Amino acid sequence: MKRVHIIVSGEVNGIYFRSFIKDRAIELGLVGYARNVPVRKVEVMVEGHEAKIDKLIELCKQGPRGAVIDNIKATTLPFKGEFKTFKIIY
Repeated sequence: MKRVHIIVSGEVNGIYFRSFIKDRAIELGLVGYARNVPVRKVEVMVEGHEAKIDKLIELCKQGPRGAVIDNIKATTLPFKGEFKTFKIIY
């Protein structure tokens, strides 16, 4: 099991990017959260199997229609097992 903190920068606000990521994470069986952070960024904290997290990172690079991704930073952190579902934090 793995835990990864992801920051996605670009045109990611106001285009349902968080909902897109939430739906993909649930499909992959991952848990964690997505939330907007200041200045054109979305933060994703995700836990689960490494291959599935890698797939989610690839999906972050694409985003939903209308997304323009400038940069993605993914940092592996110690696994905590603290999440039960994947949710959007408002």
